[in-house]
Amino acid sequence: MTTETLPVAVGAAAAALDAVAEVLRGRHIAVLTGAGLSTDSGIPDYRGKGAPVRTPMNFQTFVGDERARKRYWAGSHLGWHRFRSAEPNLGHRSLARLEQSGLISGVITQNVDGLHTRAGSRHVVDLHGSLDLVVCLDCGQAFGRDSVAARLEAANPTLMTPGDVRTAPDGDAEVSDIDGFTIPDCTVCGGMLKPNVVFFGELVPTVKFTEATALVTGAEALVIAGSSLFVNSGIRLLEQARRRKLPIVVINRGETKGDGRALLKLEAGTSESLAGLADRLAGAPA
Repeated sequence: MTTETLPVAVGAAAAALDAVAEVLRGRHIAVLTGAGLSTDSGIPDYRGKGAPVRTPMNFQTFVGDERARKRYWAGSHLGWHRFRSAEPNLGHRSLARLEQSGLISGVITQNVDGLHTRAGSRHVVDLHGSLDLVVCLDCGQAFGRDSVAARLEAANPTLMTPGDVRTAPDGDAEVSDIDGFTIPDCTVCGGMLKPNVVFFGELVPTVKFTEATALVTGAEALVIAGSSLFVNSGIRLLEQARRRKLPIVVINRGETKGDGRALLKLEAGTSESLAGLADRLAGAPA
């Protein structure tokens, strides 16, 4: 398959969106989103221009290194407050409008910020989990993030005056002073708690990937918005669509691993592009 990269120069953006809409019109659409969709909500992406080089927490380090676990919980707590203050942007709202119009069957997201649901999307597959829940690795009990946050702040009063915090796409933040930091444990069994997100070194839960596969299987086109597709789960879904010969549209600023496998690549911002597609496919909002 030869990918056509559509022009997005001034005066050409409308024509590019017209071309994408023409491919998608009349088709049942599945959507896969990544960190690039949430940048307009103030949440940075991993690989976009200007993104700092960082090493995210992996599962083996989290469970095996208490000091690293303390640093993660301190940073994750500060990052959580930033995530909670983020609001859905035009791209999130446009996808919700497309779903409400019956044009997309649902959204598969690699993001953990919960912004799709807050924007009004009803069928959302959080492929990599969601930061608003915490789970016990020993007994499986789940807790609301707010309740764990309250325990963290009660045990670690310095968290209430963090100063400047640099947040990452997975809700982590950079914290260096963790001496004396207290990690909360499970109130049911005393076990180890972990935010309900997929760390590097973990597999996407089978039930989540099955839900995502079902969306792609039931679709007649796949739109990938704001994802570089460097994570294996996204590529696997793209390959499912490609094997079924579905038209694949990639919307992203910058190179992605799906560029050579898509029918169309729109080199543009996700929020304005999704809004333009929603206007063309569902009609302008009232």
